[in-house]
Amino acid sequence: MIEISQLTMRLSSGGTPLTILDGINLQIPAKQFVAIVGPSGSGKSTLLGLIAGLDRPTSGSVTFNGTSLSDLSEDDLARLRRNKVGMIFQSFHLIPTLTAAENVQVPLELRGDSEATDQARRLLDAVGLAERQHHYPVQLSGGEQQRVAVARAYAGSPTLLLADEPTGNLDSATGRRVIDLLLRLHREQESILILVTHDPALASLADRVISLRDGHIVEDKLRESRD
Repeated sequence: MIEISQLTMRLSSGGTPLTILDGINLQIPAKQFVAIVGPSGSGKSTLLGLIAGLDRPTSGSVTFNGTSLSDLSEDDLARLRRNKVGMIFQSFHLIPTLTAAENVQVPLELRGDSEATDQARRLLDAVGLAERQHHYPVQLSGGEQQRVAVARAYAGSPTLLLADEPTGNLDSATGRRVIDLLLRLHREQESILILVTHDPALASLADRVISLRDGHIVEDKLRESRD
């Protein structure tokens, strides 16, 4: 479970305080798929970064499975992300000098997984890229690169997956295939999935849609259960 209490983020812009998030309160239970929506500048990506422990809030707290991120050192946060959190970005963030398989192996090797090579191959097979495992990112299409990123994010069987506009750089058909894959792995691994998107059709697939505006939650809506 994720518990967010009075989360506030302020930055200085030209010497003037700028409030990005203002007193956010949320509880996200295990296995839930949450879509975060809102206009540009509403604080969506900032909220995702705070949940991941990539940034420190001005005030308030994020608690993940009973552990307050504010109580963790940078090394502890890195360890938490390595062992419990998967992340997918709009711009893929693959390492250009590594093959698809090697990109997926990186988090596994950091965990000390003795079967990192075999596990990476299995994950690439699961995302339909078994025959592309030895290709470098420049040799892959945008959709293929994002599927590699999905495989890498799920390499450590995370209990929390964060995705920031994962289809933003893809055409609609390719984006839908990536989302179908993401949701299948989410269900299979029973992870929490928190996804930032501008796409209403994508948000409609979520169990819950949280709308942000000007750093505040303006709507928090549970979808009707679907068979």
